[in-house]
Amino acid sequence: MNKVSVLNAQTDYLYKYRFFPFGEYLKQKFPFKVHKIALHAGFTCPNRDGRSGVGGCTYCANESFSPNVRKPSLSITEQIRKGKSFQKQRYGAEKFIAYFQSFTNTYADVHTLKACYEEALSDSDVIGLSIGTRPDCVNEDILNLINSYTEKYHVWIEYGLQSIHEETLKRINRGHDYKSFVEAINLTKKTCINICVHVILGIPFETGDDMMKTADAVADMGIQGIKLHHLYVAKNTALAEEYFKGNVITLDIHEYVRLAADFLERIPPDVTIQRLVGDTHGNFLISPIWKAGKASITTMITQELEKRGAYQGSLCDASTMINSSQKPNLNESRLHTIGF
Repeated sequence: MNKVSVLNAQTDYLYKYRFFPFGEYLKQKFPFKVHKIALHAGFTCPNRDGRSGVGGCTYCANESFSPNVRKPSLSITEQIRKGKSFQKQRYGAEKFIAYFQSFTNTYADVHTLKACYEEALSDSDVIGLSIGTRPDCVNEDILNLINSYTEKYHVWIEYGLQSIHEETLKRINRGHDYKSFVEAINLTKKTCINICVHVILGIPFETGDDMMKTADAVADMGIQGIKLHHLYVAKNTALAEEYFKGNVITLDIHEYVRLAADFLERIPPDVTIQRLVGDTHGNFLISPIWKAGKASITTMITQELEKRGAYQGSLCDASTMINSSQKPNLNESRLHTIGF
């Protein structure tokens, strides 16, 4: 399918959702229902073991968003077996993407990584890989290994960015700079691996303008996917300590909806949106406490874009946008600056 056909196909989704959901992307790609199975392969992180830092990112508590971290250690094969059973029963899923989610899933030697990835791919119902990692934990050998699977499988790599601003990266103890991220993106773009980027909105001391600069930078990178999260405070994190000292103010739901809509307007319409809001499992969440689930918040973002007469990509460069005769009418865009 050429780019014009893809964008024409997306027009229906842009009218319905005002953005390009990952579920719709998967429907385009496959004749069967595909879901992800989240995996914990036992990796750690260079920002925890001392190579890049200690303590991890200030907001990070993997057990708050990845239930597998809290469970007794299971083999990748067993995690996939259980994941398949659950996804088939609950969602009617037929095929699966093995999602290496927890911690840094390229943080090992190539032989170890190969064994992990191929254990997941040995299941006949697994048709793809999605590998969550950090930009400072890839190199040419690792990317060549991951790229070797693209001939037979649908393959993604997910890079945590969170922000393009160096001061922000230092404040949240990311352990790498923006240059490392750009280098990783450029190296990955030499392969056939799909790239998804994670961004957090509402990081303390960032204004709305700061966040939109991140959106503009990401929009120009030629990536294939975005995961958007709001900053939340989880128990057992450095961010929680700062929160209780009064140094962190989290977004209310309406601020986040406006910022997410602002962000989406800057992202090309052929970039699939894999997530629009972060979430926690169990009782780990401290703040913000929103009386709305993920589906409701997603609907609110769609409604905000509808109210503006806007959609994903409406502020992109003309060369990346759908033909003007197919666009919804646009109102003047507004930036909402949130101060902390």
